[in-house]
Amino acid sequence: MNIQKTIVASLLACMLPAAVMAKDLSVGVSMALFDDNFLTILRTSMQKEMQKDGVKGQIEDAKGDVSQQLQQVQTFIGQGVDAIIVNPVDTNAVKPIMDQATKAGIPLIFVNRRPQAELTDKMAYVGSDSELAGRLQMEALAKAMNGKGNVAILMGDLANEATRDRTKGVEEVAAKFPGIKIVQKQTAKFMRNDAVDVVSNWMTAGNEINAIASNNDEMAIGALQALGKNPDKILIAGVDGTPDALQMLKQGKMIATVFQDAQGQGEGAVQTAVKLANGEKVQKIINIPYQLITKENMEQFTQRNLK
Repeated sequence: MNIQKTIVASLLACMLPAAVMAKDLSVGVSMALFDDNFLTILRTSMQKEMQKDGVKGQIEDAKGDVSQQLQQVQTFIGQGVDAIIVNPVDTNAVKPIMDQATKAGIPLIFVNRRPQAELTDKMAYVGSDSELAGRLQMEALAKAMNGKGNVAILMGDLANEATRDRTKGVEEVAAKFPGIKIVQKQTAKFMRNDAVDVVSNWMTAGNEINAIASNNDEMAIGALQALGKNPDKILIAGVDGTPDALQMLKQGKMIATVFQDAQGQGEGAVQTAVKLANGEKVQKIINIPYQLITKENMEQFTQRNLK
């Protein structure tokens, strides 16, 4: 009996370092910017998942600056983190980050914004198919427009793949309707205030617009603010499914948004970082599906946002 106890104790002692090691993982996170509603939900989700998994996390704000983001990654490498998560400022400018992580042999996970570069070993992307978001959004608008009218596209940050792909999705669906014409395309950098200015200028110029397809909810809300008391004349759809957008949907001011699962992306990024740090294999692309939200099905998403 004593021998058995000794063996069990020895086994537990052998297992202990592995468990401690798993708990002692440290992850550095560089966000494109903190000042964004959707990215705030994403960031909070990552923080919660790290706490749950016992991971030490350090989250930095790149403030929309490519060089600052690279500097943050270099600092993480210098600190000897076990994995790095990056929400890229510019999806076309990720090669220096990838080179640094590869040289240091540290796993690199991109989240939410898909890098425009080939992912190599110890790398993964956790996010959603932005083109699908544009297609779902425009299909909802086309239905509400009865297949005819003028559409304006509020584009996000031009350095972002989500801007290009969501816009492409909108254009692909619009092209299927002979009666629908895209009359305006302008960037408002994913920001609410910029969208107010862009849409105000469209209205001042006397553009005939029947619908606005916005690359995200923040710009859609900015468009509503610009339209003031007469938003009913123009149909508006966004992307993200933020709590603010769901309120607009409930009030009948927006006709649709597309749910982008910030919680799913955040949890997925941290879980992938832990797996790669532990030497496990993961899929290079981890897709978190988009879903269309309308007034009819918004209740389930409101509940999800309350969690």
